[in-house]
Amino acid sequence: MKKIMLVFGTRPEAIKMCPLVKVLKTLSWCDVKVCVTGQHRQMLDQVLQAFSVVADYDLSIMKNAQTLFDITAAVLHAFPPVLLREKPDMVLVHGDTTTSFAAALACYYLQIPVGHVEAGLRTGDIYAPFPEEFNRQAVSLTAALHFAPTSVAKENLLREGKKAEHIFVTGNTIVDALNTTLLPNYSHPLLTWAQGSRLILLTAHRRENWGKKMTHIFRAVRQIADEFENVKVLYPVHPNPQVTALAQQYLTGQERICLTAPLGVVDFHNIMSRSEFILTDSGGIQEEACALAKPVLVLRDTTERPEGVNSGILRLAGTSQEKIYLACKELLSEPSLLRRMSTSVNPYGDGHACEKIAQLLKQYLS
Repeated sequence: MKKIMLVFGTRPEAIKMCPLVKVLKTLSWCDVKVCVTGQHRQMLDQVLQAFSVVADYDLSIMKNAQTLFDITAAVLHAFPPVLLREKPDMVLVHGDTTTSFAAALACYYLQIPVGHVEAGLRTGDIYAPFPEEFNRQAVSLTAALHFAPTSVAKENLLREGKKAEHIFVTGNTIVDALNTTLLPNYSHPLLTWAQGSRLILLTAHRRENWGKKMTHIFRAVRQIADEFENVKVLYPVHPNPQVTALAQQYLTGQERICLTAPLGVVDFHNIMSRSEFILTDSGGIQEEACALAKPVLVLRDTTERPEGVNSGILRLAGTSQEKIYLACKELLSEPSLLRRMSTSVNPYGDGHACEKIAQLLKQYLS
């Protein structure tokens, strides 16, 4: 029997890795171990609970005001003893987090093969997004297997010299996750608050947007809420103090803007599916929105998910107040544009990515 370990530490990773954990645990040919780093704590735990996944190891590295140095050093200190004890045949990491980078580096030092889930996303600028673009490129250097979500991601890896026989297009596991979390008869007090209005869902948290860019984002959102009386904006505020302080400064005092604590994954997915459109600087939400056919204005100057832009569901709105305001106003004022974006084709797969990854792992490890 082959031993596979999955390691992740943040909410976005957990949403995309928990469905893979569930699939692998149904198979008789592998012994599955889950190690969480706790890079996020409460938000990570919410996802584990929602998917009924119990970690075999919890490194619990999170601390107040943690830096990238803290996270990297803590994972490199705490993860190797787990690897030495379990001796996995393959370690799976996800995407572009500091947990994934540090875990992959630890595996490299111990010469343990790494499988990279959601491999091949690129902007080409290692500072945008920061530090995610560096992290995913670094993981690609160590990976034995690259599970690319799309053909675009595969082409990125081929251009970097990765061997074609080690790259597999599987779709994105986020679509698999949505098959679990979406509920037909869902209700929530926040949806009651928004009833009768055009609901815009906002998320903003990226490190490279802290400060001036985040101020521009929040000012544009406030401008829209002040101008359009039939609009309500829901913002689950990221707990980072750099974000919460600006949100309180620019978004409070407007009854059509609701600031709430981070939502559990089931609540978030179901509220997202009932929104009119989404404003976000998140990466995973761009993919979730494509799967839900929900138009997205991306609050960034570039995206490593061009498939969504090419499909028509995503539009880059940038980070200036004027550009964000005008993009929102256009969507709110032109029903035909909103319809076109809402009927675009999802480029991120059919909801069976986890099954494909499991089969590929079996072939590789046998």
